[in-house]
Amino acid sequence: MARQLRAEQTRSTIITAAADLFDRRGYESTSLSDIVEHAHVTKGALYFHFAAKEDLAHAILELQSHTARRLATETDNRGHTSFEALMRLTFGITRMSVEDPVLRAGLRLATGSIRPRPPLSHPFTEWLDIVTARLVGAVKESDVHPDIDIDVVAHSLVCFFVGTRVVGRSREPVARQPRRTAEMWNILIRGLVPVTRRARYLSLAARLEREIAPV
Repeated sequence: MARQLRAEQTRSTIITAAADLFDRRGYESTSLSDIVEHAHVTKGALYFHFAAKEDLAHAILELQSHTARRLATETDNRGHTSFEALMRLTFGITRMSVEDPVLRAGLRLATGSIRPRPPLSHPFTEWLDIVTARLVGAVKESDVHPDIDIDVVAHSLVCFFVGTRVVGRSREPVARQPRRTAEMWNILIRGLVPVTRRARYLSLAARLEREIAPV
């Protein structure tokens, strides 16, 4: 049992070290030797868990997918409206991205040349499905204008959210992401939500930003 625990800890250490380098340098510019040095492990330990650098990239994408699905389930189980659940999900991903290099690396990998291995879906396909389901619910709950094209809005929202993080990564500190997510919602709420319900969601965006903003 102790040996298994040490193996799991070593695997986690290697993934975190690889994610940090992939996030800061990029996948192509990071070698396995760089990861070994950054993780403070032996090459033997790395090859015990991962036969190639691509295997590390896929492990990061799997963790990113698991996190997104877990957060989506958690927000759904708390009794929020569909629109609030969607907002909370984006702020939750933002908060974890600020704290966790694995999620930041997952985004960089997703926007690069790495493609997930089946049965894992591409992160953007998965996010489109998550967003679409909650927009359908929001229309039914009258929190979103009934005449919107849900597919178009879902695609635009995912592009907005991903693009904000990609551009921000190269231009400003990661701690700025909560503010950018709130700015995104301030724009989207005014375009999607009926006037009688906007104040509630604008207030929610401000509150969620305060909750996750670094001190």
